[in-house]
Amino acid sequence: MALLKVRFDQKRRVKLAQGLWLLNWLSVLAGTVVFGLGLFLKIELRKRSDVMDNAESHFVPNSLIGVGVLSCVLHALAGKVCYDALDPAKFAKWKPWLRPYLAACVLLHAALLLAALCCFLLRGSLESTLALGLKQGLRYYRDTDTPGRCFMKKTIDLLQIEFRCCGNNGFRDWFEIQWISNRYLDFSSKEVKDRIKSNVDGRYLVDGVPFSCCNPNSPRPCIQYQLTNNSAHYSYDHQTEELNLWVRGCRAALLSYYSSLMNSMGAVTLLVWLFDVTATTGLRYLHTALESVSNPEDPECESEGWLLEKSVPETWKAFLESLKKLGKSNQVEAEGADAGQAPEAG
Repeated sequence: MALLKVRFDQKRRVKLAQGLWLLNWLSVLAGTVVFGLGLFLKIELRKRSDVMDNAESHFVPNSLIGVGVLSCVLHALAGKVCYDALDPAKFAKWKPWLRPYLAACVLLHAALLLAALCCFLLRGSLESTLALGLKQGLRYYRDTDTPGRCFMKKTIDLLQIEFRCCGNNGFRDWFEIQWISNRYLDFSSKEVKDRIKSNVDGRYLVDGVPFSCCNPNSPRPCIQYQLTNNSAHYSYDHQTEELNLWVRGCRAALLSYYSSLMNSMGAVTLLVWLFDVTATTGLRYLHTALESVSNPEDPECESEGWLLEKSVPETWKAFLESLKKLGKSNQVEAEGADAGQAPEAG
């Protein structure tokens, strides 16, 4: 028994074809939107590629770009099919291709749904990528004379200013690395020598941060150095003067930005998925309604359209049986090829 059977007359078939023509071209626009979202996210990720550890974060934008292009192509083709559907001569050339086309649409919908879910689920991967990339970027901050790293200081400073953040997890991350280049240290100074000797790795560590960590909303001039020394500044307590610097780490700031961006894109992609499923379902009804016309010479006669020719269990069983037959036929062909080679070997 057919699943979700609907009866159609000539007028309803015409209206269905016209509505699907419009719906599929709207789906082309929706696919363009998905493509644009993926391209925008890819550009935004490339802007911060210097502080990201690997390219795994580009899986989501690449997926959105791919399914967006496929959606545009398939639904543009569906629009042409719906336009030719009411002309028997033109529709006849599409009949052999409609079943493979509908199967391709089902695969597209699965890929589109997967891309939407990835927008919501890949937060953990992005967080680890940012953590490792920012940690490495902070370590290269002082290498302004090293080829390939000389841009890192500018990158980190602009990042901290734009996203109002400081360090990887917080401003104290700067206390654990030497972020001042040796080029700007006076090694004849006793203070510099003492600080280097006091460190096992021979690094010049200070309880200070770059200027880009300063919060312009602070009512007092920015304090960058000796942040933990209360006596070095008048009326100062480092435990209560957090307003002086940006408190939030750059990893949390970037993760919040990209997560909100990907969540919005995931919601839009889900809406596009629902739109595409509706268009494909309508095309399936149009296909079956035109195929079941009892008298092709009488365009006014009624016909029936359905979503599946059999019930869901019967359809699944038939699909499994077809896969088994396909596997057996491949096995027979392989045995026949081996038998043909045996006499030659003899």
